[in-house]
Amino acid sequence: MSVLDRANSRTGESEFRALRRVIARAQHAERLGFHRFWVAEHHGVPGIVGSAPTVLMASVAARTTSIRVGSGGVMLPAHQPIVVAEQAATLEALHPGRIDLGLGRSLGFTAAVRAALRQDADAAERFPDDLSELLGYLRGEAAVSARPQNRAATPVYLLATGRGLDRAAQAGLGVVLGGPSLFSRADRDEHPGIARYRREFRPSPFAERPFVMVAANIAVADSRQEARELLLPEAWALVASRSTGEFPPLQSAQQVRELKRTDRQDRRLGDHLETGIAGSPAEVRAELEALIEFTGADELLATGGMFDVEAQARSDELLIAALSD
Repeated sequence: MSVLDRANSRTGESEFRALRRVIARAQHAERLGFHRFWVAEHHGVPGIVGSAPTVLMASVAARTTSIRVGSGGVMLPAHQPIVVAEQAATLEALHPGRIDLGLGRSLGFTAAVRAALRQDADAAERFPDDLSELLGYLRGEAAVSARPQNRAATPVYLLATGRGLDRAAQAGLGVVLGGPSLFSRADRDEHPGIARYRREFRPSPFAERPFVMVAANIAVADSRQEARELLLPEAWALVASRSTGEFPPLQSAQQVRELKRTDRQDRRLGDHLETGIAGSPAEVRAELEALIEFTGADELLATGGMFDVEAQARSDELLIAALSD
């Protein structure tokens, strides 16, 4: 069981405090026994302070001792492959055996952000070539020798859907999946994309066997209603971003309930909440066991930012305890 923290900001809180809370949560997750602590990359988003994952990873790794630290993920279209390889290799050299490199292919959220990142129209389409180049640097097989040498010591994971699963299988990389598709099981006994990934996986220096990490927004409290309240602030921020084009800082659940919302916004809010896993420890454990059975997941990645910091800490405690029983 692992954690992804997007470094959400909260109304009434400084961005400095938001970043410090990420480090504090990582330290708490390490004490609880979580396996990994990952951070994300978002540019120009008012409600998310996490814009530089490798910088934040360095700070988290320096203030913890055993938990693995990684990116969920570095958006490769925003960077030169050799720079990402050098950053990952430097972190690995400083914290050997503790660094993960999760990669995504998403572009900037708005046209202005894409322009600031110098992303042209086909930036995402270059992802396969950029990925191949990056892996070459990490293996030490590129025309330029990236330093410090990594020799494929850092595991690489793709944030994958659709073709990304096939790409990961061909390159011999682990995958991270999430989203509504994992919960739309219908009458299927297994996730078809994951089954194909496992069948077509080719071992590589980065992974000898297929590895599937499943990400889900998870909240644990004494009751399902209390747990859903914890997911409400981020769910509303997602709905608001659809209307305004801007993901805002998290508001309290009480503030969200008092907002005037349209019927369409209420429907979207309900849809976002339904894609999360929220409930008492026993309820969450049952839902996660069903998700593991459907996906065959090797690992679970708890996502979801909460406004209530103390309740989030308790949710982490209840989650790890529920899965350890």
